Amino acid sequence: MPLAEHLYELRDRLLIALAVIVLTTIVGFVWYSNSPPGIPTLGDLLTRPYCDLPADARASFTADGECKLLAVGPFDQFMLRLQVGLTAGVVMASPVWLYQLWQFITPALKQKERRYGLTFVLAGSALFVVGALIAYFVVSEAFDFLLRVGDEVQVTALTGDRYFGFMLQLLVIFGVSFELPLLIISLNLAGVLSYARLKAWRRGILFGLFVFAAVATPGQDPFSMLALALGMSVLLEFAIQFARLHDRRKAKNRPDWMNVSDDEAAPLEAPGETSAGDSFAAPEPLTPPAPLPPVRPTARRDASAFDEVL
Repeated sequence: MPLAEHLYELRDRLLIALAVIVLTTIVGFVWYSNSPPGIPTLGDLLTRPYCDLPADARASFTADGECKLLAVGPFDQFMLRLQVGLTAGVVMASPVWLYQLWQFITPALKQKERRYGLTFVLAGSALFVVGALIAYFVVSEAFDFLLRVGDEVQVTALTGDRYFGFMLQLLVIFGVSFELPLLIISLNLAGVLSYARLKAWRRGILFGLFVFAAVATPGQDPFSMLALALGMSVLLEFAIQFARLHDRRKAKNRPDWMNVSDDEAAPLEAPGETSAGDSFAAPEPLTPPAPLPPVRPTARRDASAFDEVL
């Protein structure tokens, strides 16, 4: 298609994705404080790690001691509810906007590339969800450490924007960080990053992962830092082992002359053998073609006849 039609198609798919995100944001906005029977509200799910703490570890702002966050501005509650609803809407609408993105990219890919691309999209979504779930369960231990480390002289009163900002940031960091093995595997499949290089860089990469976890986690507590670093280390080792198996299988199907360095000459192949070792019959010598029969000379016309014509 020409460029204009590509832009029209991109516009239509973006509009569809945005329309679905608007609908799911409305659902998340309502789900924030209302839910069907037997299903907790979105607000209860996000505040559960904080409300599960002992009552003496958090400040209470109600007469009955109910667990609630603090709002200090007139628009804090509405903006916080809209922020949480938008985040939930983007997550719930992810199958739709990922499908629209996939449909826009698919016509430019070959059949093999489509299969790999779909696998990577599904694997990336699954890794993001797993990382977010691990962050949700780890945050309880993080809050228990952060809010009770100095509770003898002070009590923590969390505002809604600070608490939900911490929660959403932690969920996103864990989800995005768990995409690391997917990036390494894709670079290995593309031939950019080999197993030998990963093996040589393993210690440096592990050290970098722990440094990244110490800096990236919003609370800088040991529980979330160790959980992020250990989870990424396990996924890194899985990606390295995948690269080892892939490079070994690729080396079996690789001709011998490809293993020669650039400053060496490739060995000559033995007569009657190909580079893969498959033998073939030696060619028979060509016989010269039979001589052509002599050309019989044609009769020459008498010059006088031409003179008569002239």
